[in-house]
Amino acid sequence: MAISSSAGYDNLPSGNWLPAIYSQKVLKYFRRSSVVEGITDTDYAGEIENYGDTVKIIKEPTISVASYTKGQTTNLQNLADDQDTLVVDTANYFAFKVDDIEERQSHVNWEALATSSGAYALKRKYDRDILETISTTSGINAGTAITADTGDKCHSVIAESARLLDDQSVPEENRWFVAPPIFYEGLGAAASKVMDMSVIGSGQSPLTNGLVSDITISGMKLYKTTALNRSGTDIATISGTSNAFFCMGGHMSACATASHIAKTEVVRDPDSFSDVIRGLHVYGGKVLRPEAITRTAVVLT
Repeated sequence: MAISSSAGYDNLPSGNWLPAIYSQKVLKYFRRSSVVEGITDTDYAGEIENYGDTVKIIKEPTISVASYTKGQTTNLQNLADDQDTLVVDTANYFAFKVDDIEERQSHVNWEALATSSGAYALKRKYDRDILETISTTSGINAGTAITADTGDKCHSVIAESARLLDDQSVPEENRWFVAPPIFYEGLGAAASKVMDMSVIGSGQSPLTNGLVSDITISGMKLYKTTALNRSGTDIATISGTSNAFFCMGGHMSACATASHIAKTEVVRDPDSFSDVIRGLHVYGGKVLRPEAITRTAVVLT
């Protein structure tokens, strides 16, 4: 197993538990807010659930093209069966308890409220880790570092990201762009009014996964996340200009992720009259196509 056990662990947990209702709640809240769920290839999650914590991903072979003349004997190309390995090597959990008396006497459903909060906390660490993995992978495209003192310069970051993907012949469908909230504050000041509702839509569409708009700009879907802030909780560690933050662009096929809420359960606390609610989230990510990712350092003034 890729996920290690703590020292001295030699026993399975015991007790009464009700996994279904809490598992569904955690998954619902998690997927509603996770940016990574919207920008990566999650097709391998089912294989992780069914077969273990490692998946072998066969890479698409590169086909050579040669010129041809009438009557020429063609040369056959041997197909390569190269593969990447996606490993689920990270696990996070939450755990809390609710006393029976507090549960009976309170007008607040503490279990539901705290379970929702736990799901969002898992999401923040997941987004932080995967975005950090994507951004620090070698071979990705470096955009031009920019001091974005105008909203139009913010727009130019998106346009350049799209052009870098064009240069690598990355498909135009399913492209994404991720930036911190401060970037969209600057983008909203663009003279082109690129973020106005008159340009991107009516504002009536439901926004999920940090999606800023379901209308693309320069062919990119725009996502917002605090994981790319310069400071705060669960911030991706990306080396670079000390006073800059980073924006990233890419294609959904560039990174594969496998994320699984492995367990959400309720057990009785052996030392008090309380329910213990805990959840375990396991995941991993692998960049498959670094050429389909861009990263740009931005300084706002």
